[in-house]
Amino acid sequence: MPKEYPRTARVAEQVRRELSELVRNEVKDPRLGPVTITDVRVSKDLSHAKVYVSFLGNTEGQAERLAILSAAAGFLRGLLGRRLSTRTVPSLHFFYDDILDQGQHMDRLIEMARAKDVDHQDGDH
Repeated sequence: MPKEYPRTARVAEQVRRELSELVRNEVKDPRLGPVTITDVRVSKDLSHAKVYVSFLGNTEGQAERLAILSAAAGFLRGLLGRRLSTRTVPSLHFFYDDILDQGQHMDRLIEMARAKDVDHQDGDH
């Protein structure tokens, strides 16, 4: 089992908070739409950060939205460097987090199973 690195966890949380604000206030591309930063994972040496994002509303255009964020990564890293209290600022790598999609899919499956149960119970009486 890997050892937990509290410093990387603290830096990851700080990066997540700061990036959430920076993306909302500083990235002006109207194609981006609402973005939620769901998780950030920072490497042990703090040189790289995997930033997991989800997009509210229409799920189409995810690749374009990720490309917009990736293009803004250097700009965001520069702004982030002014806000972090670390010597190094991690390079940012954006990934789509499909956890919300998975949750919605599970909800639909549960609703379908419940509907079948109700239909089955109604048929028994």
